[in-house]
Amino acid sequence: MSTPNRRKPKGSFKLFPKGVRKTQQSAEVVAAEVSPKRRRGIYLLPNAFTTAALFCGFYAIVMAMNQRFDQSALAIFVAMVLDSLDGRVARMTNTQSEFGAQYDSLSDMISFGAAPALVAYEWSLKGMGKLGWLAAFVYCAGAALRLARFNTNIGVVDKRYFQGLPSPAAAALVAGFVLLMEDLHFPGKELSWSTWSITLFAGLTMVTNVPFYSFKDVNLRKSVPFIAPFLIVLAYVAVVSDPPKVLFGLFVLYGLSGYVVLLWRWRKGRPVSIVQTSVDDHHHDEK
Repeated sequence: MSTPNRRKPKGSFKLFPKGVRKTQQSAEVVAAEVSPKRRRGIYLLPNAFTTAALFCGFYAIVMAMNQRFDQSALAIFVAMVLDSLDGRVARMTNTQSEFGAQYDSLSDMISFGAAPALVAYEWSLKGMGKLGWLAAFVYCAGAALRLARFNTNIGVVDKRYFQGLPSPAAAALVAGFVLLMEDLHFPGKELSWSTWSITLFAGLTMVTNVPFYSFKDVNLRKSVPFIAPFLIVLAYVAVVSDPPKVLFGLFVLYGLSGYVVLLWRWRKGRPVSIVQTSVDDHHHDEK
């Protein structure tokens, strides 16, 4: 029995012609050689600053347990300086990573959340009973909520303002008060209600929608008048002359500045919320 001649019909459709397949394969090989896969790793330099800030927060807790409250407050301020450097170092060296962002947030929770709450509690709030540890917990919870909201709203918030008091500024408010009173030799037990008020104010202000200026639009590469470096020198001299008084005074002014901005925006009829609802609003605000 003869087998019928099965010929392919003329004009049959081929999904991948031979020439096209060879061209695609060669293009894939060239692309793989030109742009190899980037390794996923942990960058050492910025995370070293984050680890140092985390150590300062842990050191502040240990010193508070040992009744060395001046050392605790200073450690929190050092953590602030290190926290401001790790992000800048990452951007300058192009070593940003998701790991670094999450690690920085966890470090901030220890240094600016748990550490100031425990320092305030051990220094002054311990003798108030339930009211004392409740105020410390409100501060700690406020810092956790503040950091979580910052991570989730980072793409929709006006970059010129922080939504609520930043956790480092809140920590400086509490630690600055402890450092100032220790420098003036006032015992914490006599200042329980003052510490309670400051701790509660800082904790609640972190979770509000009050706008605080972020200084992120300050261009350090731009030329400035001669008086600007002179004012920086004067500020440096003022801080060095009496750090406890000057630092606490500066952060008290910053802690109140957000409410001044809130009232000013309300009086001018501008939206109180700094959360951007559209791209057009963002460009309009930048102009």
